Amino acid sequence: MGYHESSHGRLPRMIPVADDGTESRFCSTCAFGSVCVGRGVDKVGLAELHCLVEHVGPYRAGDSIFRTGDRFGAIYAVRSGSVKTRLVDRDGREQVLGFQLPGELIGLIAIHTEIYPCDAVALDTVEVCRFSFPALATLATRIPQIQQELFRRLSKGIGDASLRNQESSADERLAAFLLDLSARHAALGFAASSMRLAMTRSDVANYLGLASETVSRVLRRFQDGALLEVDGREVTILDVGALRVVARNLPER
Repeated sequence: MGYHESSHGRLPRMIPVADDGTESRFCSTCAFGSVCVGRGVDKVGLAELHCLVEHVGPYRAGDSIFRTGDRFGAIYAVRSGSVKTRLVDRDGREQVLGFQLPGELIGLIAIHTEIYPCDAVALDTVEVCRFSFPALATLATRIPQIQQELFRRLSKGIGDASLRNQESSADERLAAFLLDLSARHAALGFAASSMRLAMTRSDVANYLGLASETVSRVLRRFQDGALLEVDGREVTILDVGALRVVARNLPER
């Protein structure tokens, strides 16, 4: 984890990023870290995978990593910062599809159509690792662990729609969303109970199929019940057990 530099000097906030990779292993937050030496990939295969990586960025908040209709040629692993994927209709209405954290992949959804079907937009300062998909797919035919990881990543988001289940309550959806973010932060080695949300409440509401006012009202209710402490975009989970009870009908990812 490290600082990002800006034209105005060093930013005061720590942004999740790992630069701890070596010639024998990837960074600890790398999307393909789990298929490295520990999973049986030999040094030759690892070196070949390293050669496919292109570090791209930084992107600033609001910048597009790719846009709807762009020709698909690569998948991207978030290296630092946070990204949202979205659709925008002809009338300019936005539908948020998801949020990606360091170590998570974006662009897999374009494999079938060979066209990116959505936008990927930086929520803060973002750096990504770009993997040429044709080259990665060729390498995956020779290294089963890479192919298995791609399949695992493709299937991982299948349950996401449950968070937007119109039959579930606003409390259930928001509780499940916060628990999911908490688990993903913990997987990166960060504190599970304390998070800074890169996305706005409007983005969260859009993603969950709720009104922004509803999200604010539920957050206040969670605070009043001592489940959470909220200070702007800083969220601290005070009672994870109680939050899980609220989200009981919506499993975490």
